[in-house]
Amino acid sequence: MTTAALPNLTDIFHAQKTIRPYLPATPLHHYPMLDKLLGAEVYVKHENYQPIGAFKVRGGVNFMAHLSTGERQRGVVTASTGNHGQSIAYAAQLFGARAVIVVPEGANPIKVEAMLSYGAEVVFYGADFEACKRHCLTLQAEQGLRFISSGDEPLLVTGVATQTLEIVEALPDVDVIIVPIGGGSGAAGACLAAKLLNPAIRVVAVQASGAPAAYLTWKNRAWRTAEIHTFAGGLATGEPFMGPQQILWQYLDDFVLVDDQALKVAVRLFLEKAKTLAEPAGAASLAAALQIRHQLQDKKVALILSGGNISPAELSLCLAAE
Repeated sequence: MTTAALPNLTDIFHAQKTIRPYLPATPLHHYPMLDKLLGAEVYVKHENYQPIGAFKVRGGVNFMAHLSTGERQRGVVTASTGNHGQSIAYAAQLFGARAVIVVPEGANPIKVEAMLSYGAEVVFYGADFEACKRHCLTLQAEQGLRFISSGDEPLLVTGVATQTLEIVEALPDVDVIIVPIGGGSGAAGACLAAKLLNPAIRVVAVQASGAPAAYLTWKNRAWRTAEIHTFAGGLATGEPFMGPQQILWQYLDDFVLVDDQALKVAVRLFLEKAKTLAEPAGAASLAAALQIRHQLQDKKVALILSGGNISPAELSLCLAAE
């Protein structure tokens, strides 16, 4: 993505029209118990209610809908820690395409099982997401597959931007939107949709302090990498995607880092206060809201709960968090 070619509002509305036959709008629910916790009027955008349990399916469907018949027949390959892979697997099954998903050794078994159930071929490779990305390029060259970057694909960004479009349609006077960021497509989409509809909406991104590559890149306005030391798979990205970063540099208001303990507490609080299941990355929006709650007093705040694909082992850790 170049600055001149950044997606616009027309692209987002087109994405909404494209995905709507396959994915209905997700709920935006108000939770008084979260109001009390944060001193604000708090709404949760339930992307954990998506068919794959995560927001990324919006981008997968939008992307796959635009592939040619030949590209679908040759197939696609992508790297994922879980939710992006499920998204591509789900969308590939929907449109009759072959999908190869490269995941790290030790990837979340719940997410891997879901990818397989959608008919994808799952390849385990390397210790982390970055190793998986490199192996994808090898498979692309060997098998003629279409490589899908989990971040630097405009169709993914406009697809996931529809979650924020739905927030603003349902709650036009929203003051603040808080969105988790791993690779950056969701945060970039949130910035585009919110700022192009109403520049007064404040957009705050949140990332794990144990994997701050996107934060460092945003802060320094230059490529930065970082080691990965977080249990939140959806936030475990060691290198930035520069397409989304161009959008974040232009539109993002603030960027918050939260530690793993805060993510565990937020998972538990979503369960207690909103009666809903969040994965650690999905709970990042609530973790950030707690950290900056002094900035949110008496405001209308939308928390994007980006996914609910949590393993039993992760959930046990979170329920024990104080």
